[in-house]
Amino acid sequence: MPRIAQRYRRLVFLTWFLTLDLIMFGAFVRLTDSGLGCPDWPGCYGQFSPVGAATQIRDAFEAMPHGPVSFTKAWIEMAHRYIGALLGMLIIAISWLAWRHRRTLGHSPALAIATLAAVCLQGAFGAWTVTMKLMPLIVTSHLLGGMILLSMMTWLAAREKRHAAVRPQEIRWRPWALGGLLLLFVQVALGGWVSTNYAALACMDFPTCHGQWVPPMDLSSGFSLLRALGELPSGEVISQDALTGIHWVHRNFALLVFIWLGALATRLRNSAALGAPARLILALLAAQLFTGLTTIFFEWPLVIAVLHNGGAAGLVLACTTLCARLFHVSKGVVHDDTQPAFSKPAAAIPRLDQAPGHATGRVLCRDRHVPGHTGAA
Repeated sequence: MPRIAQRYRRLVFLTWFLTLDLIMFGAFVRLTDSGLGCPDWPGCYGQFSPVGAATQIRDAFEAMPHGPVSFTKAWIEMAHRYIGALLGMLIIAISWLAWRHRRTLGHSPALAIATLAAVCLQGAFGAWTVTMKLMPLIVTSHLLGGMILLSMMTWLAAREKRHAAVRPQEIRWRPWALGGLLLLFVQVALGGWVSTNYAALACMDFPTCHGQWVPPMDLSSGFSLLRALGELPSGEVISQDALTGIHWVHRNFALLVFIWLGALATRLRNSAALGAPARLILALLAAQLFTGLTTIFFEWPLVIAVLHNGGAAGLVLACTTLCARLFHVSKGVVHDDTQPAFSKPAAAIPRLDQAPGHATGRVLCRDRHVPGHTGAA
């Protein structure tokens, strides 16, 4: 492997890992009410760090001891911004390398550049989260954008990792995997809406809600988008029925996601190429059920709530990996009914000038490591 390809691969995996960490830390920021720990952006009261803003933070804390500003919350918020800035710089480096060395890397730079655009948009949503005082629509969009960014980074990483061959009969699961990923993003958005509206404890029993399968709800108010935190569009305080509706929809849509992904992962769990992400999906679904119920019965403990957010990120990661493998993005994978690409001798891999029906199989991915192989069919 050329040295530049090794550097690019390491950079992609480092950035992917940091993206996952940042999502977990973002959940910690939200759940500790630290989003307004520094009520301006990008600095803290115009300073680079809370150290320079000590006087302003102290004054705000003395004026409102239980308010959104404290030294601890300021440091939590600024640490999140520092990590986000580092992530942005790493993605800039990935995009530059992907464009500058696109022939050596053997990939189009389009996904890397789209990821750069996504992280810039995430930065904008981060600023709007602060300047618009935790408006639920903005905060939920920020969370969903983070998950989409993680999905894009996972796809980039999947292109750099080899795996066993996907068999032709497994290709039919593509629409099911994509459908599951789409449903998962909808559920993430619903979960973000629950979190940003502080509706996690709106139903304190399970599987019923307030002792009823369909409790009194105000869905139109609960899902009104253009409103401030804790308020209705009219300016009135949001009602308990509205919060109940938010929680109830998230809980019941989770059942659909659980059935869809659980059935798909069960079907693919013994596949050589798809078994690992499928088994991870099954494990994470069980973990999400556990952390979700624990959040209700133990009244939203911080560690469990963060783990619930992390489980959602893990599901996005696993589902994206499943989709990536089904769409043949890994390097050097020969798709046939017998064995993985990396176990085949170079002579067994057909060149582009050979007949399409060559008995050794079809090369669907570019592999620059195989001598004589010139591209993808």
